[in-house]
Amino acid sequence: MSLLAEEIGFARAVSRLVYCNPFVPERIECERAALGPAFVADGADWNVHAERIDDHANLAAIRARVERLVENIRERLAAGASGDPADLRLYEDLVLFHLYHRHRAGLDAVLQASGQNRAAGFYATFAADAARLLGRTPGLQAVRNELPHLFACFFQIRRAFHEIFHFITGISRPAARFRAAVWQSIFTHDMSRYRRVLFDRMGDFTTLITGPSGTGKELAARAIGRSRYRAFDPRAGSFAGDRPGAEFCPVNLSALSPTLIESELFGHRRGSFTGAIADRAGWFESCPAAGTVFLDEIGELDRTIQVKLLRVLQTRTFQRIGDTKEMSFAGKIIAATNRDLGSLRRQGRFRDDLYYRLCSDQIAAPSLAERLRDTPAELGHLIRVLAQRLVGDEAEALTEEVEQFIERNLPRDYAWPGSVRELEQCVRNILIRKDYRAEPGAAAGELGGEVMAGALTADELLRRYCALVYEQCGSYSETARRLGLDRRTVRSRLAESAGDPGAQVGS
Repeated sequence: MSLLAEEIGFARAVSRLVYCNPFVPERIECERAALGPAFVADGADWNVHAERIDDHANLAAIRARVERLVENIRERLAAGASGDPADLRLYEDLVLFHLYHRHRAGLDAVLQASGQNRAAGFYATFAADAARLLGRTPGLQAVRNELPHLFACFFQIRRAFHEIFHFITGISRPAARFRAAVWQSIFTHDMSRYRRVLFDRMGDFTTLITGPSGTGKELAARAIGRSRYRAFDPRAGSFAGDRPGAEFCPVNLSALSPTLIESELFGHRRGSFTGAIADRAGWFESCPAAGTVFLDEIGELDRTIQVKLLRVLQTRTFQRIGDTKEMSFAGKIIAATNRDLGSLRRQGRFRDDLYYRLCSDQIAAPSLAERLRDTPAELGHLIRVLAQRLVGDEAEALTEEVEQFIERNLPRDYAWPGSVRELEQCVRNILIRKDYRAEPGAAAGELGGEVMAGALTADELLRRYCALVYEQCGSYSETARRLGLDRRTVRSRLAESAGDPGAQVGS
């Protein structure tokens, strides 16, 4: 069997689509290459619009053409045509594309269902369809022999697309790059190699997510954690580690004392400290092999616990507090911070060796201000998404109300220092009280604008920055700790502002 010239060009474009990150511009270019003059430019960037649940015209056209070509080639192979190895590889990719899209609805049903046997019947249908298309051609036996693995990969892809496409929203280029980076953390940049050898090894790679507060770092972590590979057992009709809710274990380190953090992560033996009245398993012990422990605000971690975490990352072993028994950690670790870890390292508050263990895979979450600089319409889009989640059918009316309030009451270049989280609270405030007071965050936006414009002296910058941090935490001591200054310096800088704020709050 030899593909015709016009078939080869199309098949190669589809082959690139099979392994392409769906959230990068190259995805659209692959669709353009596959369709040629039939490509529809209007709305082709479907992958930045989470509200579009139906296939775009381009994808629908490619699916229809792939189905016809696959059936045509299958008939040729069934009639005894021998396959050139290169052409068979292209046919294999055509079959993969066809199978995934043909069975997407079934995969979604499995995703929404619950119970250990939820995939048994659907897998039988999928496997029969795959076997029919692959036939007995020698060059296609390898993929036919790995149908359970292929089914597991398809289910993982569907889960990942759902978690990213529907929860990390935005129409700006920074938002699209953010989604693409999350997808890459799950599958790497080479999905073909991922399918061959990396699918069960990604837990060995720690992901570090950085970015300002309110930018969706936990959404990214959750998408990665919930989208890990789980092997499928066709005899049991279920996925390995199929325990809903156990795949993602978030721990907010800034909300816990060092003792509680240590107990939460490593567990403890009874009597190991005051209040330890029973043995307790920590997250590292209870996390399944396909699960993820998410360490939020990693920059707040005490140095003594940093040493223990480093050991987990290096050896995948740990001990409960008060115990000498070695235990193994089989899951994945994701960490996030809004702090400058480089600055903390220079201050001796964050270990270099831990930092380098954490950053084998890094994602930077863009601020809302960055997204709006790229695409001002992002604001209206996000307001509409938030309104939809809050009031459903009343979303358009609430969206209009919020947009009008912002236009009348906030500066045109308001920086949204709390990013998307602040915008969400703005929408909620207007929904309940028809009002939103942005004064505390506005100081950060104004300061950022003046810094970017180079309009402040060093003394002015330090004074203003001290005031901003003090406004956030309300304490001289905490402000001094965050800025790496002594308490007296902070107090004197604040006194240079418009009155000493400590005189007003009595601290």
